[in-house]
Formats: sequence, C-alpha cells, structure tokens
Amino acid sequence: MTRDQNGTWEMEKNENFDGYMKALGIDFATRKIAVCLHQTKIIDQDGDNFKTKTNSTFRNYNLDFTVGVEFDEYTKGLDDRHVKSLITWEGDVLVCVQKGEKENRGWRQWVEGDKLHLKLTCGDQVCLQVFKKK
Repeated sequence: MTRDQNGTWEMEKNENFDGYMKALGIDFATRKIAVCLHQTKIIDQDGDNFKTKTNSTFRNYNLDFTVGVEFDEYTKGLDDRHVKSLITWEGDVLVCVQKGEKENRGWRQWVEGDKLHLKLTCGDQVCLQVFKKK
C-alpha cells in the first residue's frame, strides 16, 4: 500500500450503497437514482493536503482537507448535514470520523495497486466502493 492517492479514479464496485444511504436518512427516490450512477473521484494530494472531487451525472461533491486538522463539513448534495470531521492516517489508510446526528459515521480510504478502496460507514451499515486508476 501507499499513501499516494493522487489521480483520477473510475468506479468499478459499489456494494451496499443503498443500505448506507438509508442509514443516512436519504429518501427512496434519491437512493434509487444514486445506486445507478457511475462515480469518478479526482484526488489532488500534496503531502497531507487534499483537494478531492467526486463527480457523477447527478451530483458532484468537493472536499478539501488537511490530515490531522478537524474541520466543519457540510455534506451538501449528499445528506445535507453539518458534521465535525477529522481525517487521520492509520498506516497508509486515511480514516475519517464524522461527528454529528448519526452514530458511527465516517470512512476509510486506501490504495492497493491500481485500485482505490473506500469503506463508508453509518450506524450498522457499511458500503464498499472500489475505483480503478484512469
């Protein structure tokens, strides 16, 4: 594994995305559209500073952060909540803890070979997404 997550990543796998979105309280119609979307992640990483874009034909989400620095995140276009996010390294894995209305919310992201793995958690629901480097 490596800490270098730079690049453009195309979605290959999206397991239990509906269950994850349901745990976030996202409505039925939006969930049905979202599970059909193909996502592209663009990550611009300079050491511990990240500029990320998650793009799809339905919605886009941008997130800029510095590892180890807690920040206020508004999940606009996702579940539209305000959370306190802290992203740290555990070895070569980025780990995000999001504090707010929902329990056990956050994500883990890492690179293995030419694949970017993203494990999203909310409550007892876990979604695994895998992206291939373009």
